[in-house]
Amino acid sequence: MTARPNLNDPAERAAYQRELRMVARPVRWLGVGIAILAAVLALVRARYAPQIPMVLPLFLLGVAALHMIAAVVIRVKYHQARMKPPE
Repeated sequence: MTARPNLNDPAERAAYQRELRMVARPVRWLGVGIAILAAVLALVRARYAPQIPMVLPLFLLGVAALHMIAAVVIRVKYHQARMKPPE
């Protein structure tokens, strides 16, 4: 891992923020996509296909929430590892 960023320097802080945004990005986007899919499925169920069980959109929302929580945990762990003082 690279050296600790100097968070007191605005340029280094901005670069580190950009770096953190890239951590777990696919996991976050997958969570957002699944949440959108769940919303669309709930809308389709309400308007056109009431035979679809409501458990399915709720399950998808739960999976989306787990993805978002996992992304947060991954980012926190990355930040902790990055900020650990060099040995």
